[in-house]
Amino acid sequence: MSYLMKGVKCCSPMNQMHKVTGTLFKAHILKNILGINEQQFKISRTLSQLSSEKANSYTYVIVGAGSAGCVLANRLTEDPLSTVLLLEAGPKDTLLGSKRLMWKIHMPAALTYNLCDEKYNWYYHTTSQKHMDNRIMYWPRGRVWGGSSSLNAMVYIRGHAEDYNRWSREGAIGWDYEHCLPYFKKAQTHELGPDQYRGGNGPLYVSRGKTNHPLHHAFLEATQQAGYPFTDDMNGYQQEGFGWMDMTVHRGQRWSTASAYLRPAMSRPNLSVAEKTLVTKILFQGTKSIGVEYVKNGQRKKAFASKEVILSGGAINSPQLLMLSGIGNADDLKKLGIPVVCHLPGVGQNLQDHLEVYVQQKCTKPITLYNAQKPVNMVRIGLEWLWKFTGEGATAHLESGGFIRSEPGVPHPDIQFHFLPSQVIDHGRVASTMEAYQVHVGPMRSTSVGWLKLKSTDPNDHPIIEPNYMSTERDIWEFRQCVKLTREIFAQKAFEKFRGPEILPGKHVQSDKEIDAFIRQKADSAYHPSCTCKMGQLSDSTAVVDPQTKVIGVENLRVVDASIMPSVVSGNLNAPTIMIAEKAADIIKGLPSLQEKNVPVYKPKTLETQR
Repeated sequence: MSYLMKGVKCCSPMNQMHKVTGTLFKAHILKNILGINEQQFKISRTLSQLSSEKANSYTYVIVGAGSAGCVLANRLTEDPLSTVLLLEAGPKDTLLGSKRLMWKIHMPAALTYNLCDEKYNWYYHTTSQKHMDNRIMYWPRGRVWGGSSSLNAMVYIRGHAEDYNRWSREGAIGWDYEHCLPYFKKAQTHELGPDQYRGGNGPLYVSRGKTNHPLHHAFLEATQQAGYPFTDDMNGYQQEGFGWMDMTVHRGQRWSTASAYLRPAMSRPNLSVAEKTLVTKILFQGTKSIGVEYVKNGQRKKAFASKEVILSGGAINSPQLLMLSGIGNADDLKKLGIPVVCHLPGVGQNLQDHLEVYVQQKCTKPITLYNAQKPVNMVRIGLEWLWKFTGEGATAHLESGGFIRSEPGVPHPDIQFHFLPSQVIDHGRVASTMEAYQVHVGPMRSTSVGWLKLKSTDPNDHPIIEPNYMSTERDIWEFRQCVKLTREIFAQKAFEKFRGPEILPGKHVQSDKEIDAFIRQKADSAYHPSCTCKMGQLSDSTAVVDPQTKVIGVENLRVVDASIMPSVVSGNLNAPTIMIAEKAADIIKGLPSLQEKNVPVYKPKTLETQR
């Protein structure tokens, strides 16, 4: 009882009131202090974020240090007030700053090593191709500084003037030949000097083959015996015919866009380059692009662009990144749970590529590259190249080739040939087995069109690639022509002293049905995927970018690479991709387009004959 009384005395009304009032007062003071601290913390955190964003903010963020990205990085940092961050998923193309230590990239003759090495290569594969005996096709794409210009066969071909005039008709206004030719020239320094078609002062060095190989001479002689013209520059006045091919080889080394454009700009303080950096998403505020999210060394980071984000990942990576970021067909994105930023159904559609087949002939004389591929000789060739950048290692050996029309009525060439004094098996993944020579031949303007879509929301997952090869009767007919016209050339007198039995297709393949079966079994990609973010007018529901290379429906976002081609050009894609980037750089800088009017282009005297 006494215990209770003590308790009551202690808690008298007056004492209780004082205690409650004091507690409330302290709580009020504490709340105010905490509120101020919380506000200061929020301000501090916001300032910290702004500071971090500022530290990671650039005028332009370019995704992909490939054929287009390296050009843009160079041209946009010519303005010292513009800062550029260039992000590349793959490694550098040098080791300890040395090209020699990365000979697999820089020795021209070593090109097949890269085509088969996942270290520098996205190593894509298509879906099972139902019109090609359900084959899954291998698609190497560059994942290294220089992109596919560090992996390709170094063939410099621009396409035909009419390809660019067709682009203009397809909605890419301002991309006709007279507006594109000056940018081909701006990029180039040709070893034969400048003229109306060639450049003489650009960073991209272009040369002709130096081997003087008797089989190249035999091939060119045979094409003339078959009734085709010789052209002294298939990138100049006359594409049609056969001649010596231009190559992006300089002083015996591969001259990729990393060598031509990126390395000369590396010393500029306004250029930052990061390798082994996978961009996972474009960042948006509403429909305004403000930067990118990327992963480097396992850490997720952000980089911000005050002006623009520019995608230069190529015909597979650029549409993939757009879709991962919420730009694409809304129905497809919703199925994967990706929030839609902009419904743009053309993203990933309109996929075009060149298929080619090898027609191979055994050679009766030991003059092909077969001996050069024996280990002892490979060591000798490698040592000479490492020492002097000369010899058989200093060329890709695709030194002659040409373009012809498949039939009367075709206005400009639609079949391309590359001649090689060697035998290639399975993209070079299998060693040559005999003395042989071959042509790579294929149609240039296939009517089969495909698509690509996301497999998942994981940026590391390759997209589903459906080129839809050989899905039209026209494509099947053109490939038959490729085989028949090649056999006719190989049967000419110039090859008499070299000609052994036909290896591929083989003499047992004669009828159209047999040729068709051979094509289904043996044709492969020429590595020219394109057109998956096609350029066009706003009225075109399948267009992804406008003629200014801006992504339609959003702000501050561009695509600049082979994906924006409205349709594939009649030739290899590296030179046109570099041209696209050169022209886009002027557009981005707000400069008027270069233009050269009334440059003459060869037209056949009559279209009533095939040659």
